[in-house]
Amino acid sequence: MHEFVTAALSFPAMLFSAALVVVIAFWLLVLAGAADHHSFDADLDTDLAGIGGVPVTVSVSLVVAVGWFTALTGSVLLHRSDTTGTVRAALAFGVLAGALLVAWAVVRLLVRHFRRFFADQPPPSRQDFLGRVCTIRTGSVGRDFGQAEVTATDGSTAIVQVRQLEPADTAFTAGSPGLLYAYDDAGEFFWVSPYDRALDPGPPTALPRPHRRAQPGRRTA
Repeated sequence: MHEFVTAALSFPAMLFSAALVVVIAFWLLVLAGAADHHSFDADLDTDLAGIGGVPVTVSVSLVVAVGWFTALTGSVLLHRSDTTGTVRAALAFGVLAGALLVAWAVVRLLVRHFRRFFADQPPPSRQDFLGRVCTIRTGSVGRDFGQAEVTATDGSTAIVQVRQLEPADTAFTAGSPGLLYAYDDAGEFFWVSPYDRALDPGPPTALPRPHRRAQPGRRTA
């Protein structure tokens, strides 16, 4: 146990140990619902490294885990050797480079097999909210103030900034329904108009099929 802890806290395994702590903390937040495993998909691109096609948090976590195990194994073997000084430092950097190379190769192989399970989906856009009914969350809505809650296609909700042209025929209050009909890119808000839920026809219903009456003298199937 002492040998394991010493190797994990020595160079180069200590670099992967610190990264592994961050990875474990992140996935605990995901399990608790405080973070999303797609959080960094729009910020990082792993396609150039050959490990794209899956959420970047998954690929990076695998790289850290495999790299940590490889570096830990190399550090244990290095501590058991009799090398010292410059040779030992050179071997330590060699373990670091080898751990990164092995981690990249293993994760690339895994991604190639499991990439098909992660369907390519376009990133969410605010334009997806256009035409949706929202619920006003502020006491009023004007040309320079207002917030509303809208439900996305996947069932998640979001708070968006909304504005209303003046003069308005109907004043918005908290809880009032509204229709998001346009988006202002410069101001990063939606234009909203009053919406009457009673006018929503809802999904069409299938009409019952009429029964045919048998005519005299004719046989029916």
